[in-house]
Amino acid sequence: MQALELLTTRSSMPRLIEPGPSDAQFQLMLQAAARAPDHMALMPYHFIVFKDEQRQQLGEIFQRAAAAQGQAEAQCVQASQLPLRAPMLIAVAMKYQAHEKVPRDEQFASAACATLLLQQAAFAQGLGAIWRTGWLAESDFVKAELGLREEDAIVGFLYVGTPAVPTPIKPNKELADKVQYWA
Repeated sequence: MQALELLTTRSSMPRLIEPGPSDAQFQLMLQAAARAPDHMALMPYHFIVFKDEQRQQLGEIFQRAAAAQGQAEAQCVQASQLPLRAPMLIAVAMKYQAHEKVPRDEQFASAACATLLLQQAAFAQGLGAIWRTGWLAESDFVKAELGLREEDAIVGFLYVGTPAVPTPIKPNKELADKVQYWA
């Protein structure tokens, strides 16, 4: 896939099946993520990888998080099944490092860029991926269970696998009202 085609046709793929990325494919994804903009080379991103039965363990964390929030039993069971929607799930975290030249927001942005690069590298290799956030990414319970500190953040959960169907390419968005040329 050509770089400009990759960038201009990016679309999430929510229907993912086996196989997940091979070790070689995953290493290329990580290599791409390491190219994220990173002021002062802090590398504030951290990738927690779940595959095989580890996805069920993450599902148990999600289920306990739902229960801790007082969600209904059906929602707790549903939360436990979420990590099983793809052969590989990568929890991407921003591990904050106090630095006088690199504020927290910039470190979060770097980790978000690394997440996008993981996703784009998956697409470039014929894989599918979807980046999900939601209440689980904001959950202090989930964050603690993943070994993150209070000052860290979950950037999102990247689900990766083989597309079950051809990836639907969304139409281009109109950007005219989002661009201003300074006069």
